[in-house]
Amino acid sequence: MSKLLDRTPLSPTADLKRAGLKVTLPRLKILEILENAEQHHLSAEDVYKALLAEDTEIGLATVYRVLTQFETAGLVTRHRFDSGQALFELDTGDSHDHIICIKSGMVAEFKDEKLEARLREIADELGYELKDHSIVLYGVHREVDA
Repeated sequence: MSKLLDRTPLSPTADLKRAGLKVTLPRLKILEILENAEQHHLSAEDVYKALLAEDTEIGLATVYRVLTQFETAGLVTRHRFDSGQALFELDTGDSHDHIICIKSGMVAEFKDEKLEARLREIADELGYELKDHSIVLYGVHREVDA
């Protein structure tokens, strides 16, 4: 059975140090926003707006630079769904897939063990050892269509 994924916040300072990044105020603030955001897939502009809402003066160029550093360090994953806009999510090391509302742009995560097993079977049948996959489903969320 599929289930939406739940995330628990990590220690921002420890995460930055473990990733080999110097602990700076912009990095801490941006990581905290990513960890505490209700929506786990944020654009750089979303992060920037959240910083402004907190009266934190960090420029948009800095947000882009820090997110790229986080991606390089393995702290975040960058997604480019069909919208074309880059969305960032914390890399928690789990394998999961996404479903996107084509009207609102809302992104939800899910994991389905039966689906994972079937994908491994398909790869095996074709002579492959599955190392990774990416599945993105598109639809209209019932609350948006109502």
